Amino acid sequence: MIDVTRNPIVPDLVIDRVRGDSGHGAAVSFIGSLRGCSADGRQVRFAECESDEQGTEQQLRKIGEEILANWQLENAAICHRVGRIEVGDVIMVVAIAAPHRKEAFEACQYAVDRAKESILIKEVL
Repeated sequence: MIDVTRNPIVPDLVIDRVRGDSGHGAAVSFIGSLRGCSADGRQVRFAECESDEQGTEQQLRKIGEEILANWQLENAAICHRVGRIEVGDVIMVVAIAAPHRKEAFEACQYAVDRAKESILIKEVL
């Protein structure tokens, strides 16, 4: 499942879609929120995910294809917010279900890292 939205993300809804009732061995999730300070310690007022919804969805689909090709997964979901994001708001949720925890953790880490590389979020100080 890939979802791009301008609306607030409810992490439990994304995670529950992946967990389902399949009886898989592991479910791993990542919830990314906007920090109140930049990497250099300055206060952040808000952020803008400058990518358009269609471009962001295309990037996330590519990442989804990569994780499905490289790990034995039962289910995966990536949800990303675009537009204006307030401090504390959820920006992204990645949820992975796999037979074993190692694959779930690795695929989740990969998906988060790839999304951070390819989707621009501009902090407004």
